[in-house]
This record gives sequence, structure tokens and C-alpha cells, in this order.
Amino acid sequence: MPNELASRLEPIVAEAVTAAGFDLDALDVQQAGRRKLVKVVVDSDDGVGLDEVAEVSRVLSEELDQHEHLIAGAYTLEVTSPGVDRPLTTQRHWRRAKFRQVRVTPTEGAEFTGRVGRADETAVRLLVGGTIRDVRYADVAKAVLEVEFKQPPAGELKLLEEDAGEAAGDNHNSEGAAAAAPEEEPR
Repeated sequence: MPNELASRLEPIVAEAVTAAGFDLDALDVQQAGRRKLVKVVVDSDDGVGLDEVAEVSRVLSEELDQHEHLIAGAYTLEVTSPGVDRPLTTQRHWRRAKFRQVRVTPTEGAEFTGRVGRADETAVRLLVGGTIRDVRYADVAKAVLEVEFKQPPAGELKLLEEDAGEAAGDNHNSEGAAAAAPEEEPR
């Protein structure tokens, strides 16, 4: 019954979360004694802070109260942001993990660690052992963020930025870029 309830609540919750400026990352409904626990995970490109979680919680509470006939009983609403242990399963997750270190378990082959570059519709660019490679989402069995306690190496970030610039068509030869720079700078 709780999973069926989650299916019925999902469009209502998604609309309210989107209207608040966030993405619905997950919705789960569980029975917790006599009450139901409605757990909502929200995310955005800029992350989610405590103030935003509180605001989304307020908006969702008002919306769910208007649809209390679906829940049919007491419930506890829990709104949270994704943890670092959340698997990267969509392009949006990969895009938001740009420049972060990830541990990838491919559908075939050995597990590896890489730094995330640009993510498109079907694949992500990863810097693995100094080499940039495309990894198709379909070839990933599991991927999770690795917690880093220091700044990423500047050289790795530079490689990924250059790769993203080339993909966007910003790849100008260095002579043309150098010649144009003095004319654009005010003196």
C-alpha cells in the first residue's frame, strides 16, 4: 500500500517541489506504526540548504494537507537533500557532480575511480588516470561520489575545463585568442 500511495502522491509532490524551484529526487512512503512516513528528497543545481529544506517542507505540508484524502490518516513529512551516498543514476546527477571524484562499477570490467567532466544525454566524460574517457550511462552498474577532504588537483580541473570548452565549440587557436585579447581590454 505505501508504494501505491507514493505513486499517487508523486505528481502532486513533484509539482509542488518544481514550483518551489527544486527537483524531486525521490519520494518514499512507509508505514511507521499508525502513521505514514512521507520522505521527500529534493535537489537543485545550486544544492539545497537548511532554509530551502524548511521552505519546501512548508509548501509540501500545505499541499499534502489539501490531499489528505489520499493519505487517509496521520503522516509525518520528512524533506531532505540527497546524501553523498546517493547513486548517480540520471544525467542530472552526473551534471551536478561535475569536478567531483566518483567510484564507478561498470556493468562489465573492474571498478574504477574518476573525476567527472561534462555530462550529456547518453554519457559522461571522466578523467581516469590522467586520460579523459567517455562512459555511457548504460554501461554503469553503480556510481557514487567519493568524499574528498582536500581540493581537487588544479591540473585535473584544467583538463576537464579544456575538454568541456572544446566540446562547446570554444576551441580557438591560441594565436587568435592572444591577438584578440589586447583589443578587448580597456587601457
